[in-house]
Parts: sequence; structure tokens; C-alpha cells
Amino acid sequence: MRVGILPLGRPTFDVPFAEEKLEAMLASLDAGPNEVVGPRGLLFDANATRDAMSELASADIDHLLLLQVTFTDASMTVAAANAFPDTPLSIWAVPEPRLGGRLRLNAFCGLNLASHALGLNTRSFGWLYADAATVTTELDDLLAGRRMSGKLDATPAPQTAPSDVAAALRGKRIGRIGARPDGFDTCRYDADTLESLTGVQVEALELDTLFDAARDADADAAAALKVEAEDTLTGLDDVNQDELDKSLRLKLALDKIRADRKFDAFAIRCWPETFTEYGGAVCGPVSMLGEARVPCACEADVYGAVTQMMLQEVSGEAVFLVDLVDMDLSDNTGVVWHCGQAPISMAEGQADATIHTNRKMPLLYEFALKPGEVTFVRLSQAHGQTKMILSHGEMLKRPMAYTGTSGVVRFDDDAGAVLDRVIASGLEHHMALAYGDHRPALRQLAATLDLPLLEI
Repeated sequence: MRVGILPLGRPTFDVPFAEEKLEAMLASLDAGPNEVVGPRGLLFDANATRDAMSELASADIDHLLLLQVTFTDASMTVAAANAFPDTPLSIWAVPEPRLGGRLRLNAFCGLNLASHALGLNTRSFGWLYADAATVTTELDDLLAGRRMSGKLDATPAPQTAPSDVAAALRGKRIGRIGARPDGFDTCRYDADTLESLTGVQVEALELDTLFDAARDADADAAAALKVEAEDTLTGLDDVNQDELDKSLRLKLALDKIRADRKFDAFAIRCWPETFTEYGGAVCGPVSMLGEARVPCACEADVYGAVTQMMLQEVSGEAVFLVDLVDMDLSDNTGVVWHCGQAPISMAEGQADATIHTNRKMPLLYEFALKPGEVTFVRLSQAHGQTKMILSHGEMLKRPMAYTGTSGVVRFDDDAGAVLDRVIASGLEHHMALAYGDHRPALRQLAATLDLPLLEI
């Protein structure tokens, strides 16, 4: 068999480490019985990827294998699937060790975005999440079509008494600031459909509205906010003070916009422009707002913001919008993470001020999530069907897996089964997390909203 490969990567991650992982993946492929064709270096942009696809189109390949070496959005995955509509398609993503340092690859999140996008496009695919050093028959099975994603559908939620939360949501307002990043099909939304379903309204604003308000924020108020942050964070004086001031001003700007426009939550395009055009991170302000019960979804994820609102209403607690970034079958655990925006009440021990691992600007929070029972939920559009996806587990008392805010979770079912269901469900890459078991109330809400339910 002739296997065409597309090694996908992003230069904002740890490129030398990614190249090391790619070399090991190629060695595993070369050791097999198949002919491997295609580029053997990381493809960092759309033009390079499209050029490689053009070369593969003339190579008469029997199987297209995307090597998900770091995180990427799903745009090139969808483009490749469309360019080879009749060719079997697979994705191989690699894990990385939990060493307490930066998330160097974040490849699982790329696989997650890809599975959602391919599900929306009704494209079947095989997948593998494994280190090249550990694969044996799995790679052969992948290329032989024995590791297909499948499809999990939701079923009607059990009927119960009407949920008070459904009524509480109606009339609430989300400020969407900036557009979702390209290739983030997980963050698509239709405002009219959402309002019809939940009663939640969305108002779209430009990023400049936020940036201008931040620049106009009172300097004394920003200084006072720093003093307030020192009550819960160490290391504020160790980060760039000009960038810290800009970050704190984003919090003041969001407060003003919320008061002026009567918003209950935000969905914010958090990168790259907050760094490249404005010069400070919004992650720390998101943590502060989350603690104050003002949910904020990054990457302009409106459905993520609605999900946070739902879980906050149900739980009465602060909510954290997380990425699932690793699943370790040998340890039977997963890691949930975001760059540094969890509410401070979720911290296990001391929280530190830090910088964004890729963009190198403050303010971000850094801590491991405290142990305890946790509920995960997503108002999902996976496979083109609006539904509620639920999960549950126990956050373990473990060292910080990756910098930012992260926690090691043991799900109710074993990690391998949960991993299979995440991919088969087409789940978006963001889920809302709150401490406690809130599944009964969320099932009640799903029934009231006539949402099919899928528990993974």
C-alpha cells in the first residue's frame, strides 16, 4: 500500500520537540510494509500544506495519513479530506509527558478539533493517539481501517419536572467580542437558533471595542486591581509590568462593557490579536470574571459560554471552560487544561502569576486544580445535531501536569472507553467543568429544552 502523509504542526509550539516526535513517527512508518510518500518535515501553514496535497494527488496514494504532531486548527484537515474524497483517511496524534512544564505539542486538542470538523462533514476516518515508541499492531490496524472513529448519537433525555434553570437562562445576554479563529468549527453558532433554543441573546462586538476601552481605562483603577490580585497571586512583580498593566486593563474594560451593555457572559477571541495588536493577555481577567460568576469563553466560543452559564446556574459555583489535552490509558486518567484562566477557587494550594507559554505575555494564573468530584458538560453541535454531552469524574490530587491551570481527572469509566467516546461523539474541544455532581439537574435541563442527551 502507498501511504501519503501530511505532517501538521504550528511554529508557536516546541518545534524541536515536535521534530523529534515526527522523526520517531516516520521511523515507525518506514519500518512497516507500506511505501510512505509525502513531505517529511512539519507543514506550518496552509500554502505548504496545499502544495504537499497537490504532490500527493499525483502520487496515486491508497491511504491519506495526517500526522497531528502539534495542535493545529481543522482547516487543513477538512481541506485534505475534501481533496481526497475517495481515499481512506486517518489521523495519528502523539501524546506528550506530564512534566509540569509547558504544553509543548497539544496534539490531542488538534485531533479533537479534527474529529469534530470531520463529523460535521460526515467524513469517516481512522485515528490513533499513541507515542511512536509504544505502537505495535496499532499502526497496522489504523492503516488497515480497523481503528475507525464510528459515530455516537444522543438519545432523548429522561422526562422530569421542568427545570428552573431553563427559565433563568431566558433573557440573558452574551457579548461576543471578535470572531472565532479560522478552522475552529467547534466555535460555530447561529444567534437566532441559539435564542430559539435557550432564550439567550448574543451581541457581536469588534475586538477594537475591547482594546479601546482597555486603553481608556483609569490608571489608578488598574493599579488598584493589581493590589487586589496580590491577595491571591504570587509573582506579579516578576512579570513585565507594562504588559501586566495592559492585561489588567482588559479586566476593567470587560467590566465596563458588561455594565454598559448588560451582558451576563462573554465569548472572546483571545488570540492572537490580544497579544499581537494589543499587547497583553486576557486569560487572567477571564479567571477573575469567572470567579465573579461572569463566564467567559475563549476563542469566541458562544456555545461554550452558554454551556458555562448553564452549569453555573445549576451548580451555583464558578465554572471553568477546559480543553481535554491528554488521555493516559496506562494511568487511567486524563488531563484538562487551559492556558491560565481557571477561577481561583479551584486552586490546590498557591496560585502564581505567569505568562502565556506560547505568546510570553502576562497575566495568566498558574496552579493545579484541587481534588474533588467534577461534572463536565457541553451544549454541543457535534455531527450536526444539537445535544447535551455530559461526563463525570474525580479530580485527583496530583502535581501540576502542564503550566497554566490544569488537573488530572479519573473519569467514571476507564480512560480508553472515554477516549473512544470523545472521538466517536465528535465532541467540541471545550467543555465546562464545575465541582460536584450536577448530572441530575443537567439531565432535567436537557429534557426541558428538548435536548437529546449523550453521556460519555
